[in-house]
Amino acid sequence: MEHLAQILMLLGVAVAVVLAFQRLRIPTSLGYLLVGVILGPYTVGPTINVPEFKVLAEFGVVFLLFTIGLNYSLPQLHALRHQVLGLGTAQVAFTTAAVALLLWLAGVPATAAFVIGAVFAQSSSTMIGSQLAEQGEESSPHGRLGLAMSVFQDVTAVPFLVVIPVLGMSDGADLLVSSLGWAAAKAALAFALVFFAGRWLLRPLFRLVTKRRSAELFTLAVLLVALLAAWTTNNLGLSLAFGAFLAGMMLGETEFRHQIESTVRPFRDVLLGLFFVGIGMLIDPASIPRVWQWAALGALLLLVSKALLVTALVRRSGISAMTAWQTGLLLAVGGEFGFALLAIALDAQVIGVELGQIVLTSVLFSMIAGALLIRFNQTIARRLVSIRRNAEPEVPNMAIDESNPPVLIGGYGRVGHTIAVLLQNSGIPCVAFDVDPKRVAQGRADGNQVLYGDISDPELMVAIHVERTPLVILTVDDSVIALRTVAFLRSIAPHVPIVVRARDLAATSQLLAAGATHAYPEAIEASLRLGATAMKILCVPDNDIELIVQGVRDWDYQPVLEDEHVQ
Repeated sequence: MEHLAQILMLLGVAVAVVLAFQRLRIPTSLGYLLVGVILGPYTVGPTINVPEFKVLAEFGVVFLLFTIGLNYSLPQLHALRHQVLGLGTAQVAFTTAAVALLLWLAGVPATAAFVIGAVFAQSSSTMIGSQLAEQGEESSPHGRLGLAMSVFQDVTAVPFLVVIPVLGMSDGADLLVSSLGWAAAKAALAFALVFFAGRWLLRPLFRLVTKRRSAELFTLAVLLVALLAAWTTNNLGLSLAFGAFLAGMMLGETEFRHQIESTVRPFRDVLLGLFFVGIGMLIDPASIPRVWQWAALGALLLLVSKALLVTALVRRSGISAMTAWQTGLLLAVGGEFGFALLAIALDAQVIGVELGQIVLTSVLFSMIAGALLIRFNQTIARRLVSIRRNAEPEVPNMAIDESNPPVLIGGYGRVGHTIAVLLQNSGIPCVAFDVDPKRVAQGRADGNQVLYGDISDPELMVAIHVERTPLVILTVDDSVIALRTVAFLRSIAPHVPIVVRARDLAATSQLLAAGATHAYPEAIEASLRLGATAMKILCVPDNDIELIVQGVRDWDYQPVLEDEHVQ
């Protein structure tokens, strides 16, 4: 009971600060850092001094890695091996190497330079995701790619969890190589243990537990598995978080994954908040005037190096310059997991306290500046592209015959592919755009003209001279994107017909109001075709069938609206 007053004070300050940050739409991770600064030993006022606090906060990282493992099972990692896996791995590797090399040349010890490079390579998935959702860009090409790469950075940080503690125990180069090799062997052993235990024990265990239909028992089983795996790797001389990540990967392949994630989320969020509070307690506000120049320089190095490297990697993969720059700006921000790696390095004495303070402040500065980069990513990227292209927007590699311009198809999924095949077989030229590189590659392999591009991007529409096309067909299944695209197309090309795929009657009405020439609700159109087939089987004349079906369309589906609630 002696620490109860301090715990109550911590909870009270945390509730007040997090509530204020959420109202201001500022990432709560920054709020927890502020709580740590307020209650830390370097500021005037009360200080939290609970011996178990540090140990408890460490489990925030354990459960964070556990939930990340749930979302990156072995089959999912295999499926992501090309775009996100390749780009994510390359970004972390190149950023770590480039930053470490620069710092080493500047006189920073090699091990400390490596740690700082690894810290700088991380980006804030929380900040990126929350701001993109707030700005309505989470479904955009740069939003999807940037968020996927930022989440995957957390996966690539797992090897750093193994390497960094080893760096603090090694003196000579030979001993370092030997220690790293031994750590890799132990990591492989831990993976084998958790892998076989997961395949043979975890699924039967959770099936047995779920038969009892007890939420309490299920929660206990989840905690047991996560902490047992963490204890196993810790006993092998590896980090607690590494074992939790492996256990999450194994459970991610089971049918219990979503319920497990739901069960562990409250523990993860609260303990991760405590972890950030602990990081905040390491920040010495009085040292900022002394190191702010170095911290600002470090933040600049972090932001610029990551923005340039990510942009170059994404651009090299065949994605447009605009999307590449936007993705680079998203990922330039520093990340929460960088704090976790820095805390491990400080604990292992791989990096000095003074240098650690500079790195900590650098990441903090980068997160503040990064919030602005994310907010204005489109404006900044457009300016950068125009400077590089002498104010000319990037034009996709598409030869347009002005005497016979092609039909433009937005989206090359199931519907877009079918329409493209029909038009090509009719001798009508068409060009499809899609933001999925796999669809683009498959479409080109099928002999269709499919290009990478976001049909809702105003820069793309201007660049390809959409006003020259005889028809635009939108097949995207996102109503918000479709509405935005229709409104923009109607403003710059009012004479071009626009045919849109819609989910339902409500979406159809909105699209028509926005300026679409025709909008066809999928469910009702499928019902009309089924009804037409039924009438044909019942020997109703073809002309009568077409008149009935077209009559429903001409009346804006009013004849079927009466029973709309029976869908």
